[in-house]
Amino acid sequence: MQVLNSWQTASPLPALSLIVPHPFSLIVQAESAVRYHSSFLPTVNSSPLVGGIRPQRAVRSSASYTLGLSPNMGLRPNGPDPFLRHSGCPNPPYPRQDSPSQPRPSPTGSLATSPPGTCSPAFRPPQHPSPRPPPDPPKVTHEQFKAALQMVVDKGDPRSYLENFVKIGEGSTGVVCIATEKHSGRQVAVKMMDLRRQQRRELLFNEVVIMRDYQHRNVVEMFKSALVEEELWVIMEYLQGGALTNIVSETRLSEEQIATVCEAVLQALAYLHSQGVIHRDIKSDSILLTLDGRVKLSDFGFCAQISKDIPKRKSLVGTPYWMAPEVISKSPYGTEVDVWSMGIMVVEMVDGEPPYFSETPVAAMKRLRDEPAPTVRNVSQVSPVLKDFLDRMLTRDPLERASATDLLEHPFLLQSGSPQCLVPLVEQYRKRMSRC
Repeated sequence: MQVLNSWQTASPLPALSLIVPHPFSLIVQAESAVRYHSSFLPTVNSSPLVGGIRPQRAVRSSASYTLGLSPNMGLRPNGPDPFLRHSGCPNPPYPRQDSPSQPRPSPTGSLATSPPGTCSPAFRPPQHPSPRPPPDPPKVTHEQFKAALQMVVDKGDPRSYLENFVKIGEGSTGVVCIATEKHSGRQVAVKMMDLRRQQRRELLFNEVVIMRDYQHRNVVEMFKSALVEEELWVIMEYLQGGALTNIVSETRLSEEQIATVCEAVLQALAYLHSQGVIHRDIKSDSILLTLDGRVKLSDFGFCAQISKDIPKRKSLVGTPYWMAPEVISKSPYGTEVDVWSMGIMVVEMVDGEPPYFSETPVAAMKRLRDEPAPTVRNVSQVSPVLKDFLDRMLTRDPLERASATDLLEHPFLLQSGSPQCLVPLVEQYRKRMSRC
């Protein structure tokens, strides 16, 4: 299963209150305001979310039900697993859906090379006198936060209608299981996120509210959500085809297949953007496939809402290799950042990995911020129409960058086929998995 491949600073997310209904928006606003600012670039010790930099491709999981899990964190120590005390999930060993082949190139370092409280000189913010910050709002207690979250989840205990829990992913903040509905026999995916282990627990609202309120055929469907003791459970459809990452890591896609994936993802993005939602973590890990080749967008824990009152965001959120230049520069940004990340994902489908993936995350971010837009390694291997499609996305000036709606009209997507053209890729991945 996919672990969280998202990385962010401790910058607050004030617009989360726009996503969350009013009765508890003040709690989320206060929660967002109570943020520490130990450094500009966090270290592994300072944030469980740093796993997003994917520094070790060999341990990077495949299926993409993002948890806030870190591939760097490893598994918990041996012994009884208190996190699963009530779920019925067996502890490992259970075959994890990891990519079975040779690891893709890994960065040579990690953000953890700087001690806590320091930052890379390349990204050290300018030193300007800053006004005295306003006094911190009252800290939200655990019980207050649970009460607020209880207002958005469904009533009832999922353990009454789910059985046969099997853990298929684990990380620093929770686990993913597959389970079976007693009444229908349908398999579902269940994210189980411990409220006490979240560095930014207010982001849990995104897991529920975005998937609940924004439904689309190319977005993973959430069936239910619930608070189970000290955990948030999100029950959603289980897409057995796994994440696009498993495919691009091993196979080069044809232009028909690339166009088919892009058309589905752009449909989802055009819908979300029309609702003022920025995904902020578009990459192959966030794209899931069904057995019959349908493509769906997942991983909504790092979305942001924009509106007439808050038309731009500035938080440094995402995965370094896929970040748009304006995100890295901490300039105000909008939905255009998802289009840039989509362009990087197209490079993944052509080259097997994003640009600068052999470099450290900090070095890659510096190049993305300062250098001309990247492209595929061998431009002569792609058609002129695909190259133009890619250039429309990987445009440094967000005002000149195409929108998702614009791209749906691009002639490259005339090559898009039916979902059936992706089935051989899914079958190849499942065949590799069966041999592991």
